Order: sequence, then structure tokens, then C-alpha cells
Amino acid sequence: MTDRAAARDLFRGVTALAPMAMGGNLPYRRFCKQYGADTTCCEMLLAHKLVKASRLEIALMRRHPEEGPFGIQIAGSKPELMAEAARIAADAGADYLDLNFGCPIDLMVRKGIGAAALQRPARLAAMVAAARAAVDLPLLVKLRLGWSEQKVNAPELARLAEAEGADALVVHGRTREQRYRRDADWDAIAETARAVAIPVLGNGDILTVWDRDRRLAQAPVAGVVVARGALIKPWVFRELKEGRPWYPTVAERWAVMARYVALAKEHFGDDEKGLARVERFTLWHLGFWHRYRPFTQADVLAQETSPIQRRVDWPGDDPEELLLASEQELDHRRIWSRLLDGDHPGA
Repeated sequence: MTDRAAARDLFRGVTALAPMAMGGNLPYRRFCKQYGADTTCCEMLLAHKLVKASRLEIALMRRHPEEGPFGIQIAGSKPELMAEAARIAADAGADYLDLNFGCPIDLMVRKGIGAAALQRPARLAAMVAAARAAVDLPLLVKLRLGWSEQKVNAPELARLAEAEGADALVVHGRTREQRYRRDADWDAIAETARAVAIPVLGNGDILTVWDRDRRLAQAPVAGVVVARGALIKPWVFRELKEGRPWYPTVAERWAVMARYVALAKEHFGDDEKGLARVERFTLWHLGFWHRYRPFTQADVLAQETSPIQRRVDWPGDDPEELLLASEQELDHRRIWSRLLDGDHPGA
């Protein structure tokens, strides 16, 4: 029997990598773990597919030995399926279970999955209760602030989740309707954290150490969950651990990308099929890596708007830096080719 106090302590003082579709692939999780992420979690699994032993869902539960504590995230619309999926996740070796009631994707919401539960508190509570009864794992519940700005109910949902056995919460500081378009509302995260006794992790717009410090001063959270910030610069975890920024040189940025490619080859293989998958994922990640900018403390604190929400030109005219900052797909393919050939600074 898990000590509930110990289960809650698992989520105190952590800097966690968020579970993310595509971006939460095993090599990238391992990559972020090596930079200092305290916990990692697989991509969202659909309970009804997991129960039917979908090959994709089963594959997505794989973890690397370096990952720990490692969570398995499930989402669904029916308590009985959430319970069975929770048992499967426990049998697969998860260190904790993550229930996703925050996914805003239309396809999921239309099926009553993810953020759809924000509009049905009783159903959300029933799913938490079912998962709690099914497994003894530490139980993390992910919420958004509510369905819309007119229907913010995260404190109510947080109390329900706590009452039904959740050990901790993640609160994403946006509503379902806001998706990712507006700054995260950390005042609302703070209100939710004050509504419960269990640990609450804040999620939204953590890109620099100054973002983290400002938000920890603003909200009584037990830790933070990093999503897009980790996709833009995986070394954000190193910065948050050390409490200072790291401004990589051009050669160091190439080395970061090359390291990911090496981890991806190790996982997917370096034969024709494996390299095709490595290419697909690397090009996807380049769609975020190019957004890195060397923000200073003054840049971050001068504006209330998070730097993660801004589009800023690269501050310089070095051709290599401009290439790495390009949002053009053709340039991303050039970078991929050079990574594959080892034709880049520092290689």
C-alpha cells in the first residue's frame, strides 16, 4: 500500500517535463532528463484504445532506464475504462499515473475526452475515483482553468479531484477555449493551489529562470511543469536547476541538435526505416528549436507578456545563427542534412 504522504511528496519541488503529443517521444524525454528534468511522462494514451491493446498505445508506454520517476498519462470519457487503463499502466511499470482532463483538441473533446470533462465535474470526479480504486500508484490529475473565461471552475474541480483520491494536480493556466494563444494566468493557478491541501504544479509559459522565479513568487505551487519551453530549448532544465541562463554558442547549439539525433537513432534505428523516423521527428523539433532567442533578465522582466508568446527577430547577422533561427522548412531540411553528414560547426 502506497503511503499517500510519500505519494504527494513525489510531486513537491519538482521541475517536470510535460507529456506532449509528438514532442514527448522517448528520445526527447531522455534528452530532457539528461538536462535535469525531474520527472517525465509518456504521450497521452486513450483509455479505450489501451484497453483494446492498441499497438500504438502499448508502444507509447515504453520508457528508457534513465527515466524516473516516469508517468503514464491516460485520457478517457468512461470511469470503467479509465480504471482498466490505469491497471494496465500500473502493470507496465509506471511510477505514477497522470489523468489528462486538459487536452483541448476538438477531436478528443467531441468524444468527451480531455477538456470535455471540465464541463462535467461529476463525470471528472467519477473518473478520478475509478482510477484511484483501481491502482495504488501516485495519482496526478491535469486540469485547465475551465472551459472558457465565463466558465472558470478549476478550484471546484481541484477540490473534487482531491476528495476522490488525487495525490497532486497540474493546473494549466488557460481555459480550453484559449488553447495556447494567451499568456497563462498564474493568478488563477494560485487561486486553485490555495483551494486544496495536495501539491499543485503550475503549467504555462516557463521559458527562462526568471519566468519560473516570478511565477513561484506569484503562486503557492509545489513545482512547475515545462512544455513548450522544453521544446524550444531542452537545456531549460539545466537553467532552472542552476538558477542561471545558458547562452549556447553556434557550435554548442549544433551539438545539442546532434545529441538528439544520436539518441533518436539509438531508439528508432539507423537503417532506412529508422532514419526516416529520425528525420520526421528532427524536422518536427526544428519547428520549435528555431524559436530560441538569448533573452536576458531585462528582456523578460520588462514586459508582463511571457517571452514564449513573443516572436522576436534574431539579434544579429551571423549566417549560421540566422540559419538556426529560420522558420523556413527548406532551411530545416538543410540543417537535417548537415546533421546527418556531420557538416556543421563543432562536428
